[in-house]
Amino acid sequence: MFERLREKWSSMTRPLIMVLGDMDPNLLTWSSLIISFVSFWMISVATMDEQGAVLILGSILMIGLAGVLDALDGDLARHQGTAGPYGDFLDHTIDRVVDIGIIIAIGFNVDFGVGASLGLGAALLTLMGSYMGTQAQSVGLGRIYGGFSRADRMVLTLIGLSLAGLDAAGVLSFSITLPGDLGRYAMLGLDSLNGFGLVVVFSAYGGLYTFISRFYSARKMLIGSIPES
Repeated sequence: MFERLREKWSSMTRPLIMVLGDMDPNLLTWSSLIISFVSFWMISVATMDEQGAVLILGSILMIGLAGVLDALDGDLARHQGTAGPYGDFLDHTIDRVVDIGIIIAIGFNVDFGVGASLGLGAALLTLMGSYMGTQAQSVGLGRIYGGFSRADRMVLTLIGLSLAGLDAAGVLSFSITLPGDLGRYAMLGLDSLNGFGLVVVFSAYGGLYTFISRFYSARKMLIGSIPES
């Protein structure tokens, strides 16, 4: 399915790729990072009012634009015949910055009450899940993409941001509450989950699940490759 989507995307963007011509693909990659930093700021300062809703909507648009540029850089490099290890390295590095930057920005937002500590913890778990993929690659297994993928995380992030924006605008009040102390522990110390909390808590669980899943996948492949004595 994803292969068909990629082919469709490539056919849609081919006219734009032709217009970009000899532009350095890495310029698109760096531009996506700059735009992402703007979205981090918007998320971190958004308030629970109409002005905050505008900022959250703006952050969603910025994340979408950064994602488009991030996807275009690879297609442009392949069109030019310049795709190589550095472009792949830069692309994955900036992906990790964006992944954790959004979560940290949510944690540092005051009005939505997630908290910096939870934001940083969730960002760390997200990074650990991604690390397992690159670590498997470093020992010759190829990159492992199992677990809670980046695509899953970005879809969840956009849903959570949209819910937070609607909440701030007074259009839709979204809150998940689990009863008792066990429920509070399950929500990682939060009394309830708004849109921002949903992103952070599920990113934390997703990062932990991804770390464990990829670790055991790599372990199975490595043990299976050991010749019997």
